[in-house]
Amino acid sequence: MVSREANVPDDSFERFLLDQLEGLGAVEARRMFGGCGLYLDGAFFGLVYGGALYLRTDARSREEYEALGGRPFRPRRRPRKPGPPVYWSVPVDVLEDAPRLVRWARASAAIPPLTARARPRRRNPSKP
Repeated sequence: MVSREANVPDDSFERFLLDQLEGLGAVEARRMFGGCGLYLDGAFFGLVYGGALYLRTDARSREEYEALGGRPFRPRRRPRKPGPPVYWSVPVDVLEDAPRLVRWARASAAIPPLTARARPRRRNPSKP
């Protein structure tokens, strides 16, 4: 079952994605930061931003996204955070193949999110 919160505008790309992801299960789309967050059983696994779908990746899956033309999610022109980007765009060929997209989304949802402990620590420049 796919559901949209009432505050998610009627957008054809988001509707298309939700239709494509129907086989995944209880996917919710929630408005956030100028885009739309995707949740499976309450857990965040992807986002729609700037007309693209981005899914969470790990070292293994990231290679396939990159090889097929995926791009890392970088919403602002800021210095990059340390480490590889976590969210990558889904190539068009995958978006148009619902069973394949469901497999990619399921794999993305199975990747544990970075926790505060797993993120690289930033050094405070004011401390020696």
